[in-house]
Amino acid sequence: MNTDEPKKISRREALKWVGAAMTAFPLLQGAGFAAGTARLKRTLSDPDLLHPGKLWDRVLTKEELRAVTALCDVIIPADEKSPSASKVGVPDFIDEWVSAPYPEQEADRKRIQEGLAWLNTEAQNRFQKIFAGLTEEEKVKICDDISYVPKAKPEFMQVAWFFARVRDLTASGFYTTKEGMKDLQYIGNVPLFAFDGPPKKVLEYLKLA
Repeated sequence: MNTDEPKKISRREALKWVGAAMTAFPLLQGAGFAAGTARLKRTLSDPDLLHPGKLWDRVLTKEELRAVTALCDVIIPADEKSPSASKVGVPDFIDEWVSAPYPEQEADRKRIQEGLAWLNTEAQNRFQKIFAGLTEEEKVKICDDISYVPKAKPEFMQVAWFFARVRDLTASGFYTTKEGMKDLQYIGNVPLFAFDGPPKKVLEYLKLA
């Protein structure tokens, strides 16, 4: 897997993912997936996300994009059912998200940029390479220390919250792509020639039959 060449997606597509994530995060919170997110306060001066023109500049550097690409592919690697997160453009989505000029995204930008810097420093300390240059086994060894907030050691607690946020963003981006929906075996948004109503077994289970 070449983590230096993630798929590029259009600005319009990245913004659609941002809009979808804004809607999805409150639901994810209820399911226990996200922590500390808040709904965005919109203003009349917000850009038109459906017809984007001049928008905010992207903020992640080339080095940061390499690190976030490598991390996304640790979180959702390629398997026999679907491509890796980077191959469907998730790093572009994360770059768009943290670049947006809203309080939640600005807070995420600080946390994620600091976390990516930590990843590279930790990789240098442990393996004398930047994070994107590590083997998959070496990346996993670092991520194992930060992948679960409740079990993170005190010295890894802050960066564990960073990992949790990137994990949520990666999942939100990946599973709103056609590849991610296929991986989930989601079959909605498909036209039907006819609908005969809910199956009898479902109605009986709900005590409606």
